[in-house]
Amino acid sequence: MKKSHQHSGRLTQIRYQLVFEASQSNPEFEVTGVLKQLKVSKSGYYAWLKRKKSPQQLHKEMVMEKIQQIHKESHGIYGAPKITECLKKEGHTISQRTVSLYMKELGIRACWARPYTITTLNSDFNSRLTNVLDRNFNPERPNEVWCTDITYIWTIADGFVYLTSIMDLYSRKIIAWTLSKTLEVEEVLKCVEIAKQRREIKDPLIIHSDRGIHFTCRKYSELTNGMKRSYSEKGVPYDNACIESFHSLIKKEWLNRKVILDYDHVYDLCFEYIETFYNTARIHSHCERGLRTNSWTEIGG
Repeated sequence: MKKSHQHSGRLTQIRYQLVFEASQSNPEFEVTGVLKQLKVSKSGYYAWLKRKKSPQQLHKEMVMEKIQQIHKESHGIYGAPKITECLKKEGHTISQRTVSLYMKELGIRACWARPYTITTLNSDFNSRLTNVLDRNFNPERPNEVWCTDITYIWTIADGFVYLTSIMDLYSRKIIAWTLSKTLEVEEVLKCVEIAKQRREIKDPLIIHSDRGIHFTCRKYSELTNGMKRSYSEKGVPYDNACIESFHSLIKKEWLNRKVILDYDHVYDLCFEYIETFYNTARIHSHCERGLRTNSWTEIGG
C-alpha cells in the first residue's frame, strides 16, 4: 500500500512538471483544462508551484553544496578567499562576499591561528651574518633561494618535539623536513643533507635562516659550503617570513586542531599535511604571484 502511494505521488509530480513546462513555453496554454484531463488537483498544482524552487534557489543550493565539498577536501582549512578562487577555476562567477555569506549560512569557516610565539635561541649578532636575501621572496627559478627554520610542537607524552623545514622560495614547496625529539645540531644538518640529495644544485644558491645557534655553528657552515648563507636581522621574523608563515600554517590548519599524543603522532600528522596537502594541493597566495597550487612540475622534484 505504501509503495503504491509513493508511486502515485511521483506520477502526480511528473504531471505537474509537464504542465508547468508547457505553460512556460505557451502563454495560451489552458492549465485548468489539462489538469482536469490529467485527473490531478488544480489546488494541488498551485500548491506545488509555491513549493517549487526557482532556478536561482537551485543554483544557490548547488553552489553551497560545492562550497561544503571544497571546505571538506581542504580539511576545513580554506576560508572564503580560497574557496572563491576554487569556484572561479571551475567556471563559477561568484564574489568572495557571496561565498562568505553562504559559508555563514552553512555554519562553516576557516580555522584561525594562535598568537605567534618567538622560540629562536639567538647566538651571534655581529656584522659577519648579513641578510643577503633582503626580503626578496620572489626568485626567478627553482633552487635559487632556500629558507629554513625550526618550530616547536607540544605533545602529551614526549613534551616538545622539533620540526625543521627547508622551503624552495620559488614554489613555496617544502623540499626537506625532519622531526626530532631534541634540538641537536645534527637534526638541522640532516634536513640540509636531505634537501641537497633531492635537488641537483648547479649554481650557487642562497640559504636563509634566523641567527639561531644551529645555523651559525661550524658544522652548518661546512655543510652549506658553496652556498650563500643569509641571516635575518636580530629579532625580525619578517626577514624569514615565508618559512615562518609555513610553520604558522601547519599549526593553524592542522596541528592545533588535534590532541597530539607523542612523537609518532606528530610525524604522521606532519607527513599527511606536507606530503599529501601542502606540497601537492594547497592553494598558495604569495608575493605578487597571485594564487596557485604546488601541483605543478618543478625542476628537481
